[in-house]
Amino acid sequence: MNNRPLTGIGVLVTRPAHQAGELQHAIEEAGGNAVLLPVIDIVPRARTDIKADLESLPLPDIAIFVSANAVSFGLDLIDNDRCQIAAIGPATARALAAADVRADIQSQGGFDTEHLLASNALQHVGGKTILIVRGRSGRELLAETLRERGARVDYLPVYERKTASPDAGTLKKLEKVWRNGQIEAVMVMSVASLHSMLELLPAYCMGQLSKTRLVAPSIRVIQTALERIPGLNGILSPGPGALDMTGALIAGLRTDSDTDHG
Repeated sequence: MNNRPLTGIGVLVTRPAHQAGELQHAIEEAGGNAVLLPVIDIVPRARTDIKADLESLPLPDIAIFVSANAVSFGLDLIDNDRCQIAAIGPATARALAAADVRADIQSQGGFDTEHLLASNALQHVGGKTILIVRGRSGRELLAETLRERGARVDYLPVYERKTASPDAGTLKKLEKVWRNGQIEAVMVMSVASLHSMLELLPAYCMGQLSKTRLVAPSIRVIQTALERIPGLNGILSPGPGALDMTGALIAGLRTDSDTDHG
């Protein structure tokens, strides 16, 4: 059995710089070459602005953290002794645990909004006040559904996502690597990251995406990519974790190999 199944495979990693390390390590452990191009910068909002927003809102019965970044920039402002804490997925729950806070409510068997909404604790929330701690923007499904169930829902934005600004040298180097046939897969974690990547990639690289595997943990990302890049080979990962993403790519490569030799 090949213990380094990504040997000779170049993988473009688009995660923010401070979050790319685990995925880079998993790719390289499997023998691959991780090429880093952070396409989104995570920028915390001013603490005074966050505090002012929070002071204008009622105390929540439940505070939902939608990402590890939400935990990093917002957890210390929430009195977790006076409300329940919810995590949208395992990465967010781990970020809470690292801060010595246990998630009272978690997604069961998944990592997205739909799975969190399926949890028993969020089925009967009529009359409750729920605070969603998140970035400046995001999906509205969570708030809309909880409001339909009778809850008051407020947002507390604690950071912003901004398209990164790689320098010309970085993009030129990426194009050279791609022209040399050294990028065979791209890993994209969210629709926002996809849009930023498409905005940043040099024209040659954009033209190669239809021949490149795109690994994502959400069918929404793949569907959105297919709308922009017909013919793209989308690979759905079972989760956003580094081993999930790397394993999905390995399985996709094996499937392609079996098809080629079938």
